[in-house]
Amino acid sequence: MVDQIVLLSSPGETAQFQIQEQRSDPPAAGEIKIRHHAIGTNFLDVYHRKGIYPLTSYPAVIGAEGAGVVEAVGPGVDNFKIGERVAYAGPPVGAYCSTRNIAAERIIKLPDTVSAKMAASSLLKGMTAYMLLKKTFDVRDGHSVLIHAAAGGLGSILVRWAKSINATVIGTVSTPEKAALAESYGADHLVVGREADIVAEVKRLTDGRGVDVAYDGIGGDMLVKSLRSVRAFGMAVTIGQAAGPVPPVPVEELRPGKALSHPSIMAWCADAGRYREAAQAAIRAMEKGIVSEIGAEYSLADVAKAHEEMESGRSAGSILLIPR
Repeated sequence: MVDQIVLLSSPGETAQFQIQEQRSDPPAAGEIKIRHHAIGTNFLDVYHRKGIYPLTSYPAVIGAEGAGVVEAVGPGVDNFKIGERVAYAGPPVGAYCSTRNIAAERIIKLPDTVSAKMAASSLLKGMTAYMLLKKTFDVRDGHSVLIHAAAGGLGSILVRWAKSINATVIGTVSTPEKAALAESYGADHLVVGREADIVAEVKRLTDGRGVDVAYDGIGGDMLVKSLRSVRAFGMAVTIGQAAGPVPPVPVEELRPGKALSHPSIMAWCADAGRYREAAQAAIRAMEKGIVSEIGAEYSLADVAKAHEEMESGRSAGSILLIPR
């Protein structure tokens, strides 16, 4: 078996990916070497690939989460053993490879109930859901939430987690097939189709009040619709731009007293304490079945196909990269 690494030669389309043989060094002091069994993909990876979120230098290795086993331990690391099952998520990026040396403080041990594929598909998204549902806006029993792309990787976790808090969930999806999936995750109401009048439907479903909080990873002109779907003194949260950049939003859209938040899970995870808090919360959620379904698996060599499927919007759930 030949270890591989995916290099991004420069920002751009998937043609900028280069698959090369990996020759890795032993872990340095304070590091472990993890052999990936599964690597998670996220829209964050697309933003890094395209240069929407620029990297410091090129060629670069992207990818923000992975899971596998400890293959080697660097000097000064005494809390991990070779062969232990582990995972990580968040900064620094660099997961698109067969093996990786990474600071031991970024590593989370996996319980027997959480597989490598489950962790790679759900850890970063679970951490993001924790940040969104408990820290950005504290969703509680009786709250109503609007979740766009409710059948997607993050959307499915948000739906399941919000329902575990006894919130009322309104989800948006593009097709009846995805609506069936989102309903199986627990969504109470679904707005189906890209041309649907989301604001009118949300107002109808909430007796004209609007939702307490809306989570918008769509971008484009959807953010204004999300704001208009939120009740007075509620919050809209922008967490991505799958449909394109968000145009300027007039401050008048915040009347009367609405809040707009733009949190970053990577910024949240830069603090070691917050990172471990969110990661442990995500692991506990996985043990309760709050996970992202795995929509597709690709080998590292097929990373371009994985990104193309992610951007197409065809896939429901998470897309994994599997080192061969």
